[in-house]
Amino acid sequence: MLAYKSYATIKDPARLELTGLPFRPGQRVEVLVIAEDDERSERVEKLGELFKMTQALPQAQAISEEMIAEEIAEYRFRR
Repeated sequence: MLAYKSYATIKDPARLELTGLPFRPGQRVEVLVIAEDDERSERVEKLGELFKMTQALPQAQAISEEMIAEEIAEYRFRR
């Protein structure tokens, strides 16, 4: 199955036009339309900002990749 992903903005709720599709004439395709969740996108963006702020803290600067790997290994061993 060939998948093709595209984004469109609804201008007329009775019609959606897609152009430049990579399919041959007469080829049967499945169409799935999913609306973006603006609230979810905003939450994800805020979470990304929180991660950046946290990583910029002096305490976080002292943590090495090796220390993180050791912590993960210890956690997995305890489970």
